Formats: sequence, structure tokens, C-alpha cells
Amino acid sequence: MLYVHSAPSALCPHIEWAVGGVLGVAVSLDWTPQPAQPGSYRAELSWSGVAGTAAAVASGLRGWNHLRFEITEEPTSSTEGTRFSCTPDLGIFHAITGPHGDILIPEDRLKAAVVKAALGDTTLLLEIDQLLGKPWDDELETFRHAGDGAPVRWLHQVV
Repeated sequence: MLYVHSAPSALCPHIEWAVGGVLGVAVSLDWTPQPAQPGSYRAELSWSGVAGTAAAVASGLRGWNHLRFEITEEPTSSTEGTRFSCTPDLGIFHAITGPHGDILIPEDRLKAAVVKAALGDTTLLLEIDQLLGKPWDDELETFRHAGDGAPVRWLHQVV
């Protein structure tokens, strides 16, 4: 699922082109005004495809100025799920998700957070917030609520 939370109008056709290039089909999104940021637009897209498609879409959209988006990929019987969040100020966040949508934090990342906190560089709470994507959630929350009730387009790709 792709949630474009805010994009300037000039960027909208480029987003469709980039997503369509990854999915291998023409994409035409239903853009609606984003009330949380006047002059910007929002859209949602759902698709079925091979595992890893969300990463490819995130890579295609990453680094574009003034773009806020989230992408989620459901886990399968043989793969974990993924979540990507991106804001202009914070860049991109990636997390592995389990079958219930919980973020799964690898052991080595937890150990690194503990060491960093023990060295006094930060606090453990701040490091855990980073690992869970809290700064991205905080920035995107206003944009998420502004999209409640917005139309969703579904694409089905034969795998």
C-alpha cells in the first residue's frame, strides 16, 4: 500500500510515472487536496505483487523534495513485511514488520542502541524511538488524519 501524504501538484505526474515504472503498468492516481498542507495533494494506491516491490517503489520516490509518503508491504508465508516512511526533513525510514504489523528490531540494532546510550551519546529512550520510527510518525500523523475517508485505488498484478 502506498500512501502519498503530500506532494506539490507539479510532482504528481512524476510520482505516477515512477510507481508505474516499478509496477510495470500505467498508474493514474486519484489526487485530492491535502488540507494539512494547502497547495499539496495526496493519493493512495494498493497493489498485489512480488515481495520487495515496496522497496523498489520507495527507492523510486526517495529523495524527492516536498514529498511525504509511506509504503507498507504485508508479510507472506516466506517473507517479513516492510514499512517505509519518508519526509523531506527526516529522509527515509525502513522497518521490518511481523504478521500483526509490529516493527521487528534486529538484535544488533538493539545492542548498538544500548552501547550508544551507555557511552552518553544519547538516551536509550531516544534510540528506541528512532528504531521504531517515532520521529517519522510524529511528523506524518497530521497528514494521515487529513486523508481519512480518501479514495483508494487497487491494482492487481499477476505474479
